Amino acid sequence: MPDGSLNGRAALVTGAGVGIGRAIAESLSEAGACVAVHCHQSVSEAKTVVEGIRDQGGKAIMLQADLADAEQAPTIVQQTVAEFGRLDILINNAGSPIERSRLEDCPLSLWNQSLMTNLTSALLVTQTAIPHLRSSGQGAIVNNITLSVQTGGANGAGPYAIAKGGLLVMTRTLARELAPEVRTNSIMPGVIETRHHEVYSTPQRMQEYRDETPLGRNGTAEEVAGTVLFLVSDAGRFINGALLDINGGRFLR
Repeated sequence: MPDGSLNGRAALVTGAGVGIGRAIAESLSEAGACVAVHCHQSVSEAKTVVEGIRDQGGKAIMLQADLADAEQAPTIVQQTVAEFGRLDILINNAGSPIERSRLEDCPLSLWNQSLMTNLTSALLVTQTAIPHLRSSGQGAIVNNITLSVQTGGANGAGPYAIAKGGLLVMTRTLARELAPEVRTNSIMPGVIETRHHEVYSTPQRMQEYRDETPLGRNGTAEEVAGTVLFLVSDAGRFINGALLDINGGRFLR
């Protein structure tokens, strides 16, 4: 049942069909928010998220769009506001490494696609959302950054890491431009046990990550969602322009 801390607020979570995005959408709903669950390809998974939220008494809709398409990206904000009458919370979670390439060999097409998918798409959604977030009086944005921003894009993840680095700078810029009406923050998850690592990490490497982490384990999507909930709630109302590490102490800044 909703805990009520976000009652009356509406949230849009991009890339919310699976993994961290799904956990964030469910956490926001449990706190009482109406939630727009965006997906691109994970349609059946996103439908399951929406059905689960509704089964628990929450309000949710599914929105499908390719955010790398400049015409489609703004529509998810418009549909959210049309459904819920407002937008108070924006979580820019969607992103993808697409494919790996060393920078010295990176084709310009992959470079541009990585920037569009992981940075420009978030800008397009955010630009459309800003007027609604401002009028909310409780507007909050959280951008999901990658740990590779801190460590560098190893094993061909450079284009992805660089795009996410731009998202971090965008966070800090928006934190200045939109305050005090809207707060903008970022999270930097470490190794979180989601489907992403089933694709990109071997079981042996996942165990190595656990061994390298002072807490002795990898994180969960629900733990990331808890941090996001804190940032967008009244408990985090004096936090603006921050980057919160969620990595169990594996990397320290």
